[in-house]
Amino acid sequence: MAFITTVYNLLWGDLFTLPLPGGSSVGISLLVLLLIPAGIYFTIRTNFLPVRMFPEMVRISVEKQTGAQQNAISGVQALIVSTATRVGMGNMVGVVAALSAGGAGAVFWMWVTALIGASTAFIEATLAQIHKEEDPLYGGFRGGPAYYIHQFFVKEKQKRHHWLALLFALSGLLCWCGVSQVISNSVSSAFYNAFDIPPIISTIILVALAAVIVLRKNATVKVLDIVVPVMAAFYFGITIFVIINNASLLPDVFRRIIAEAFGIRQAVAGGFGAALMNGVKRGLFSNEAGSGSAPCAAAAADVSHPAKAGLFQAFGVLIDTIVICSCTAMIMLLAPQELLEGLSGMELLQTAMQHHFGRAGVIFIAIALWLFCFSTFIGILYYARSNVAYIFGDNWASQTAYKILALIMLFIGGLATYTFVWDLGDIGVGLMTVFNMIVLVPMSGQAIQSLKDYSHMKKNS
Repeated sequence: MAFITTVYNLLWGDLFTLPLPGGSSVGISLLVLLLIPAGIYFTIRTNFLPVRMFPEMVRISVEKQTGAQQNAISGVQALIVSTATRVGMGNMVGVVAALSAGGAGAVFWMWVTALIGASTAFIEATLAQIHKEEDPLYGGFRGGPAYYIHQFFVKEKQKRHHWLALLFALSGLLCWCGVSQVISNSVSSAFYNAFDIPPIISTIILVALAAVIVLRKNATVKVLDIVVPVMAAFYFGITIFVIINNASLLPDVFRRIIAEAFGIRQAVAGGFGAALMNGVKRGLFSNEAGSGSAPCAAAAADVSHPAKAGLFQAFGVLIDTIVICSCTAMIMLLAPQELLEGLSGMELLQTAMQHHFGRAGVIFIAIALWLFCFSTFIGILYYARSNVAYIFGDNWASQTAYKILALIMLFIGGLATYTFVWDLGDIGVGLMTVFNMIVLVPMSGQAIQSLKDYSHMKKNS
């Protein structure tokens, strides 16, 4: 436990603190130190891709999908899988925590982080697409950071593993086992609070439904194709209703976001520093750009050009943080602040929803959380395919064994209030990010060249 705590603090804790004018300060963690400068670098190298290429992201997302190779997924399906894992309980509980600690200004820095993160997501997804392989077990394609890390260091084809790629793949499997526990615990707690359903019952139902899907060969994408668009659209629609119903409050809410973002209105301890770091961390945690998870879906896409896969994933970051996270923020900020004073976590969000919709709001949040968490679990097991294959080779025994292990963790998490495996999940995603970023900058030239080629092709078409 002492070792786990040490590694956790190294990855997520503050390496150093920068003093700011006015007496506040900003704590800089290792992951912030890696992701923010790299994100700024990629944004400049891609000529501000999130803004410049946004119309193209929308266009390719709504264009008619051409026939993909048998058992391969389309670019839109890869976007749906990655959105399933990005849009989870972090979009609810995480945003609540950021606003509680950093005030309304955290929302502004969350938006800025999304724009930077979209460029990082483009780079890693495009690299995954460039270095993808055919998948002999599931059909279609597979890949991700383990594969492009391997190809960066290893030139001899006969060498099966590289130690850094192996560490990335192991970190991913460790992370997703930990996330499985957090998912089921969040679901069982929400259903107990909303419906008084005992955790054992909600957990058994969750595990049984998940098992039916993940233990079938190619059911994952088909299920997510239905669940993800419905849950995202429904949550967005509810938020639009809240915004329209409280339209007169919007100018004040946006003034508050901007004022607190720069510490002008000292509504929270630490002012600017608290708003900045809570917004940045929430954005990084939610959109996962740079962690190397979404490229596992991007590599599986059968698209006409590698840069297309990158644009889909950049769009996914914007959907997750600027749309879905902002939905949660608006639901909270448009509720009376005196009503929410002293509350935290899900209780805070449920109280805000109860203000807007009465008892139905509490029920809605429980159901939305269930859908978000369920789709996250299905999505992360789709990611795990490529990592399991890289470590253990192409065989059904290892693929099935990992799925069963994840289902066991899902069951345990629903009944336990806290286990050290949750910390292992955070350590796993932190290590994934470190190992991925080691090669992402030196390999980024390939993705930049792919973007130039795509832009040239579009100009001449």
